[in-house]
Amino acid sequence: MPAVPPAPAPPFPATAPAPSVPLVRTGSPLPPAPPVAAHAATHAAALPASPPRPVPQPLTLSADHAYAARLTTAGTAGGPAWFAERWTLDGPEPYAVPLPLDQPEEPEADVVPLADGRVLIRRRVDADRHTFSLLYPTGPGTGELLLGALDCADLALLPPSPDGASVLALLPGARSTAVWLVAGGGFGPEHVADVPGHCSGGVWLDREGRLLALDRQLPGGGPVKAVVLDLERGGEVTPLLQIAPESNDRLLTADADSGLLLVRSDAPGHDRLGWGVLGSCLPVRFPECLRAADATVTPFAVQPGQMLMPESCAVALRIDGATDSWVGLWRPAGRRLHQFAAPDGWAAGSGFWTREGVLHLPYAQEGAPCAVALLEAPVDEPRRAAASGTGASGSTPAFGMCKPVPLGQAPLTGRTAPG
Repeated sequence: MPAVPPAPAPPFPATAPAPSVPLVRTGSPLPPAPPVAAHAATHAAALPASPPRPVPQPLTLSADHAYAARLTTAGTAGGPAWFAERWTLDGPEPYAVPLPLDQPEEPEADVVPLADGRVLIRRRVDADRHTFSLLYPTGPGTGELLLGALDCADLALLPPSPDGASVLALLPGARSTAVWLVAGGGFGPEHVADVPGHCSGGVWLDREGRLLALDRQLPGGGPVKAVVLDLERGGEVTPLLQIAPESNDRLLTADADSGLLLVRSDAPGHDRLGWGVLGSCLPVRFPECLRAADATVTPFAVQPGQMLMPESCAVALRIDGATDSWVGLWRPAGRRLHQFAAPDGWAAGSGFWTREGVLHLPYAQEGAPCAVALLEAPVDEPRRAAASGTGASGSTPAFGMCKPVPLGQAPLTGRTAPG
């Protein structure tokens, strides 16, 4: 199928752009891309208004991307009934396995798939109690293994550990945040560490499940800074991001192979999306092409396997406009944001890259209850490397002899304009 020519558009249009290259489909086919409406030479092309459709539930991926899980509904005589559903993504064609029990689930429950195909589910049974179980298919039915419970008002499950078998949870307290192992332990939930302050986020920095980055605000207030929790050294906490003394510096995504970090910071004067390299002495850079005036840009997947080549990693970004979400693709070396329409029913913010640079976007729609759209990363025009080590994002980094953490402090003066 020939590529649809791109329409002229500003960096962040009010509606999602039509794709400039075709989507390759697996599973059930996607409908044709909507036609581009006529436009003036100085205005962006607009997509015709689409009828409202149900928003797909969040889809959580396992650490190895072989499985995914979500809560979904089925119509009953008494109304919609929620149940867990597991997707298998590593076979020749994706397929879904429903995991219903005798009682429907509450829509506030959380599900996390593990590498062995089981699905962790967290349920709130009353105001101050949460239970944890593993769900798995057993012939025509669903098996359930009870793991235990925690008594607390609130908790947040973290992404599955890179080991594929463990899941941690954050339990905020008055002056510290407790870290608990809720799946993968030997005797139910196990206390792992206490981190002073209020913690959120949760990004793994390695492939062994040892180094966990958290966004922390110290007791009494102050800026939010990303720190590293070392789970093999008794919960030792060390700084990770310190761009400016009073800036809020959060880690959004990290790649263990290349060391590429995607951060959000207000050090430039307002919240900006930036990138750096773990272990590098170079500062965090804030590309101009990722700056949004009327949309929110959030990275959700980084191309793996690019050893020592962070600037060549393809990054997938979720772009949320006023009425819709679509996909952005970007490389630090390319300094250009490519934008594509997402498949109808995309679980916005979910997806993963292959080492070869193919982005997998899971989606569900009528006639395609479990499918994956494949999007190949576009090729950027080569750019000449800048001479300065603090130049634009197309420059080639010079790695210094630094410790893995913390990331070097980033000067905000005397810099060239970001790319």
